[in-house]
Amino acid sequence: MSVETEKARAADWFAALRDRLIAALEAIEEEFAAAQKNQVPSARFDRRPWAREGGGGGVMAMLRGPVFEKAGVNVSTVHGEFTPEFRTQIPGAVDDPRFWASGISVVVHPRSPHIPAAHMNTRHIRTAKAWFGGGADLTPVFPVDADTRDFHAALKAACDAHDPDYYPRFKEWCDRYFYLPHRDEPRGVGGIFFDDHDSGDFERGFAFTRAVGEAFLAIYPTLARRHLHQRWTEAERQAQKIKRGRYVEFNLLYDRGTLFGLKTGGNVEAILMSLPPDVAWP
Repeated sequence: MSVETEKARAADWFAALRDRLIAALEAIEEEFAAAQKNQVPSARFDRRPWAREGGGGGVMAMLRGPVFEKAGVNVSTVHGEFTPEFRTQIPGAVDDPRFWASGISVVVHPRSPHIPAAHMNTRHIRTAKAWFGGGADLTPVFPVDADTRDFHAALKAACDAHDPDYYPRFKEWCDRYFYLPHRDEPRGVGGIFFDDHDSGDFERGFAFTRAVGEAFLAIYPTLARRHLHQRWTEAERQAQKIKRGRYVEFNLLYDRGTLFGLKTGGNVEAILMSLPPDVAWP
């Protein structure tokens, strides 16, 4: 199989997963509106294509609704050359600065403090080397043991189907990565994280990457529905805003995906769509 065929298959998968995730989140909005006897409108995603000046582009899809205060499901496929100062940070880019990258990025900030915020992204990047990366993690305001257990179980099953060493290794990586050292606290209850993942076999890496996306698609709507009609107080809403502040701090100070997007001339609005809409600091 040619390199171009492999790249096209990866990009097509990310776009297809995007469509399925959008449908799943819109279905929850519709269910909530129906339960409220349509006294609240059901929200839909707004899709906006964008083009990158250096090559490629993507589609930014945003939803702002009664259930999901802000949800973004973005896909992009870009190519070009890394800047000289960024080449040393990317595998395979020192001697040849050309790159191609495709991926999906999902961030969900629910309105209810009882529905956990969530993040998932998977990507395929090619320089002189080729690899996959990504993961998924959960950030509840008020952690629920059953939610944490089931989220991790879904990711563990996806990992175990490909390599029994993946889950413990990628869980530890997630715990280490999604951590705020200046506060000495984790961002949420974890998940998995992997990067520079090159098994030497495109099909193996691609299959695992797809499994991560499928696992998130299966488990997150389940968790959201568990708390869909749970009431909250203003004090709980304030606690949510403060927790969101931690999310902002991590994404602006430490997140590699944010840095990669900004350093490669990506769509700034799409890159920063991960930031929550209403935040507070005590």
